[in-house]
Parts: sequence; structure tokens; C-alpha cells
Amino acid sequence: MDEILIVSLIASTLRVSAPLILCALAGVLAERSGVVDLGLEGKMLFAAFAAAAAGVASGSMALALGAACGVAILMSWLHGYACVSHRGDQVVSGMALNIIAVGLTVVLGIAWFKQGGQTPPVAETVRLKPLGDGVLAQNILVWITFALVAAVWWLIYRTRFGLRLRAVGENPHMVEAAGVSVLRLRYTALTLNGALCGLAGAYLVLAQNASFGPNMTAGRGYMALAAMIFGQWRPVPAMLACLLFGFLDTVAVRLQGVKVPHIGEIPVQAIQALPYLLTVVLLAGFIGRNVAPQALGRPYLKEH
Repeated sequence: MDEILIVSLIASTLRVSAPLILCALAGVLAERSGVVDLGLEGKMLFAAFAAAAAGVASGSMALALGAACGVAILMSWLHGYACVSHRGDQVVSGMALNIIAVGLTVVLGIAWFKQGGQTPPVAETVRLKPLGDGVLAQNILVWITFALVAAVWWLIYRTRFGLRLRAVGENPHMVEAAGVSVLRLRYTALTLNGALCGLAGAYLVLAQNASFGPNMTAGRGYMALAAMIFGQWRPVPAMLACLLFGFLDTVAVRLQGVKVPHIGEIPVQAIQALPYLLTVVLLAGFIGRNVAPQALGRPYLKEH
């Protein structure tokens, strides 16, 4: 019985952690290039809506995934247009994306589906099905997520592009002096960032909930941001932090209704707050200790 419980906890942790990991990887790529990305939440939310809307309209998983990634990439480009091309405030731009996503997804949902901002469930043929048994009973996107952790690590630390990406986040003037376009590198990083956020948002609809609901990301983008900072802007430590969040979320579900000796039943609200409490603790305790890329958040002005 204990073995079954452990296997179930591990399997649930992997499922819950997948969108967090994808979003954290997106943040790593953007912020390694020197662009602060607080818009992870908004991009994931709008991608979830796009996946649901396209999935309902077309009945195609490929179109749902494509719509999610396409919308998130467009939002990343909008962030880049404001902050990279026109040197706007990166924090304000990221938060603006979040606010736009929260409002516009509800407005479009009401206009298109007349269900109070929700969408109808996508068809079973559009959803991602689990493969295997036990811990291996995961949909294909979970395994792709962990493969992407290795791919992003290899991209950042073992390729010429990764070397330039890390350099542009530390000293963009040196990169430009070497004949490499800072704007092109940052837009490339933001494009990859958008694709990963799109996959994270699509996962919420195609693998978890079957339909879109208002604010369904429920702070996952901020959790991913905390995991990225805790992981010191590195893919593997960020993944481990996301797994910790996923484990806490899974345990929180299991603890609902459980009675603790001398205390009684733990309030559901207290249990559900555990992952968010850890987010606050990590941000408060480690955001000042970890050393961010030196050019992070600083607008780049090309020298003539």
C-alpha cells in the first residue's frame, strides 16, 4: 500500500510540475538574454485560452498546440517591441501582459462561447492521453518537458548561440562590438520563450482540465519565476524547484480532509496555500542572494 502511494505521489508530481518547468525554462532563456519576464503568467494564460478555443473550433490537437504557441510568441514579441526595441520598462511591460491576458481571455470567451468566460471542453481526440502504467502513465508532453530541460541546458552551455546568449545578458556592448546583433539575440530568446510558454498553457487544457476557465493558471507563472530565481537562472536547478512546487501541490490535495492528532482537520485553505507560501518564502529569501545576469533589466542603447 505504501509503495502504491509513493508511486502515485511521484506520478502526480511529474504531471503537476510539467507546466511549471516549461514556464521556468522560458524565463531562463529570456532573462539570460537580459530581458526581465514577469509576463510568464499572462502568456501561459492566453496560450491556454488559445489552445482551448482552437481545439474546440477545429478538433485538432496540432492546431490547438500551434495556436497556443503562436499567441504566446506574439506576446513575447510585443514585450520585446516595448522593451528591446523601444527600451521601455521591462517590469511594467511584463505586468501589463498579465493584466491584458486576464481581461481579454474573459472578454473573448464571453463573446465567442457565451459561457461566462469559459470554453466548452475540447474533444477527447484533442486531449493528450497517458502512456504506460504507474509512474510511466504520463502523457507525451510530460516526457517532452524533461527532454526540453536537457535541450535548453545543452543550448545554453554547449552551443555558440548559448555562449552569445549568456554574454548578451552580461555585457551587451561587448557582444555588439564582436559584430553580433543584441536585438536579434534577444528576440530569438523571446521567441523560444514564447514557444515554451505556449506549450505550458496548452498543457493545462489538453492534459489537465479539458476546458479553459478564467484565471486558470492560478499563479503558476509566478511560481515558475520563483523557481527560476531559486535555480539561479539555470535549467536543471529550476526544474528541481518546480518539482518541489509540484510535490507540495500534490501533497496539498492528498491532505484535504486529513485529521492531525491534537489539531483536528487541517483547513482546506491552509493546505491549498502551501505552494504559494513557498513561492513567497523563496522570493523573499533568495532573490537578493542569487546573482542575476548583470545586464538583466537594463535597456540597451547601441553605441555609434
